[in-house]
Amino acid sequence: MTTTTFPHTKQFVRDWVLIDARDQVLGRLASRISLILRGKHKPTFTPFLDTGDMVVVINVERIAVTGNKLLQKTYQRYSGYPGGRRVRVLRDVMAKHPDRVLRQAVKGMLPSGPLGRRMLGKLKIYAGASHPHGAQRPRTITVSKTAANEASESEPRPA
Repeated sequence: MTTTTFPHTKQFVRDWVLIDARDQVLGRLASRISLILRGKHKPTFTPFLDTGDMVVVINVERIAVTGNKLLQKTYQRYSGYPGGRRVRVLRDVMAKHPDRVLRQAVKGMLPSGPLGRRMLGKLKIYAGASHPHGAQRPRTITVSKTAANEASESEPRPA
């Protein structure tokens, strides 16, 4: 008889990952970020546990979208009152709050419920090139522009 060992949450090592979103396509980048947040890139991945890494994304204000999405993609919210639906175009949201676009895209790719909310809390998004997480020494990952699953590491973190 074989036994399956489940790792404890205290045994997980949370790495810090830095991703530069400049000229990256929104959906492909969000797909790669959600994969890292879930921990699917690790051999200790367990679907019902939070095994992922912390992700810091910079230069979100320069993220790219394909096609005519800047004018056609809409974000809706509803106040709960009659006539309370508010619709915004991607261009307007990017001008005011560029971080919300990427956060909403990643949120849709994570599990719903308490586990997904905990995973989304490990995502730190900044519009500019500076971030306050230098003390954690995040390793830089470049996301390929053609395939979301291809990633190469640069500047590996010393042990």
